[in-house]
Amino acid sequence: MRNKFSNTKILLVFFILLSCWACKSGNKDEYTDTPTSGKISIVVDETFKPIAQTEIDVFQSIYSFATINATYDTENAAFDKLLKDSVRMIICSRKLYPQEKAVFDKKKFFPKEIKIATDAIALIVNADNKDTLISIQNLKEILNGKITNWNQIYPNSKLGKIKLVFDNQHSSTVSFLFDSISRGDKFSTELSALTYNTEVIDYVSKTKNAIGIIGTSFVSDKNDSTSLSFLKEIKVMAVSKENKATYENSFQPYQAYVATKQYPLTRDVYIILSEPRAGLASGFTSFLTSDRGQRIILKSGILPATQPVRIVNVKNSF
Repeated sequence: MRNKFSNTKILLVFFILLSCWACKSGNKDEYTDTPTSGKISIVVDETFKPIAQTEIDVFQSIYSFATINATYDTENAAFDKLLKDSVRMIICSRKLYPQEKAVFDKKKFFPKEIKIATDAIALIVNADNKDTLISIQNLKEILNGKITNWNQIYPNSKLGKIKLVFDNQHSSTVSFLFDSISRGDKFSTELSALTYNTEVIDYVSKTKNAIGIIGTSFVSDKNDSTSLSFLKEIKVMAVSKENKATYENSFQPYQAYVATKQYPLTRDVYIILSEPRAGLASGFTSFLTSDRGQRIILKSGILPATQPVRIVNVKNSF
């Protein structure tokens, strides 16, 4: 009888200790999600909003117990939240900088960096603008303020002053152009920034002398399943690597020209995953890199990391 009582007492103490450990563990790690269920928050570079939202909608339609709350913000804000452990997953246009990796290294944690696509940055003009060819050199001189009028590129142009607008002054698009095109030279003070890519499209559609700089997925015609046409309220410029842009050496940001590297304004799209376990962020990442997830990217107008791309001549579109 005494042995039986002692065994019961030992079991009771064991379960009390187990409960205390579970409570403490719960305070430390509140993750209750699985790869296909639960709720998480992620941050997405606003430039990639059309792609990310479509992927989320399809993923949640397949896994009805999963909820992914996406915030669309600047890339700087995305990395800031990742470093502060506010989110476990971001979608962005670059890998971690060494100083950012050092923050995770101190925690003995090593985030994953996964390429899911190659994006193109589009230059857009008003639908009535007939001047739709531009060289990288022209673009650099516009950014630096050496070219301010349309007739400096097209002598017969009567459009006057060039009004160049970005999506956001802190966006990844601005960072890309500063690093890769301007190469550290200061931007002209005449350049303007709005807040969202959709605002840039609206502004350019109403401003005949404007050039807008946005992500290609915002100008791909969603009604075109082949991704071979752009929005009708604006025109997408053809860009040349040569000093003088011509019809033959200039290319628009179609997937084929991104794949063959003939279109010069491209950058990769990454997932940065800081999840310490296989939860919903890992499950969504697996979906994005799967055949179905990559086909969604293919239809969005940018280049998927793994899906083959149809090479089609679309030169007659501009």
